Amino acid sequence: MSLAEHVRTLGRGPGRARSLTRDEARHAMDLMLRETAAPEAVGAILMLLRMKGETADEIAGFAQAAQQGLPELGQPDLDWPCYAAGRTRGLPWFLLSAKLIAAQGHGVLLHGWNGSDRAVRDGLSRCAIPVTDVACASRVLAEAGIAYLPLETLSPRLFHLLTRRDVLGLRSCVNTVCRMLNPGQAKASVQGVFHPSYRLLQTDAAALLGLDEMTVIKGGGGEFERHPSKAIAGFGRRAGAFWEDEFPALHADTRRLAQDDHPAEALAALWSGDLRDAFAEAVVIGTAELALATLGHKDADTRARALWDARVIQ
Repeated sequence: MSLAEHVRTLGRGPGRARSLTRDEARHAMDLMLRETAAPEAVGAILMLLRMKGETADEIAGFAQAAQQGLPELGQPDLDWPCYAAGRTRGLPWFLLSAKLIAAQGHGVLLHGWNGSDRAVRDGLSRCAIPVTDVACASRVLAEAGIAYLPLETLSPRLFHLLTRRDVLGLRSCVNTVCRMLNPGQAKASVQGVFHPSYRLLQTDAAALLGLDEMTVIKGGGGEFERHPSKAIAGFGRRAGAFWEDEFPALHADTRRLAQDDHPAEALAALWSGDLRDAFAEAVVIGTAELALATLGHKDADTRARALWDARVIQ
């Protein structure tokens, strides 16, 4: 089949158009990832899917095709995608949460792209989280226990598809595919979304992809980051079965994440103890708690607090 045939499947019109099967989606993504893909057909498929709404079969098929050919990355314990396009929620405190998970002895692989917003990328160096490429990822993970892999380094062609937003003017399903990419084939994943409806879509796609441990929340700016002053709903997978739970608010402060006016240096200062901010600490600890629970820790709340209290400058 050609890309044009997949366009026809999606765009025939009322009563005739239908969603792609998982195999069709896998084939379509394989074609779209090729340098020879016609940009008009790629744009048509992405926008038709946006208008229709993606299915779990489509997301799973796309993710499987995008996973093919990726290098061996050492299989980290936790996959942590970071794909919020344009962060408007203050500093990326969740990076410190990822450091706590690594301090517990779990290998954490972050990967992503955040558009022109440099908050996450700039925060990596301030949090002493190494940025790596595919050639060094396994070694860096083994040595540091945590690493960030830029999408443009990991999969230049998938990065090209993701940045078609700059041409089309709208987000596409590639954002969701990147969250489901799991390039290191970790057994567990934590994912944030901005639109709550995607929590179930990503959960269903995870089931098709054989991902047995996953937590998805509506997080700060679309990242996996817990707002401590709000009760939140969690969705995902536990031991291969659908899972859903409610988590209470952790902090009485009604501050919004967007009201965070700390300078970028505050990330390192909070970690070292030079800055004391109970709200920011609650973000870090609460987010780490959910990640630890995803990894199977029954005492995730007390363990997250203990890790925070015992942290050291790395």
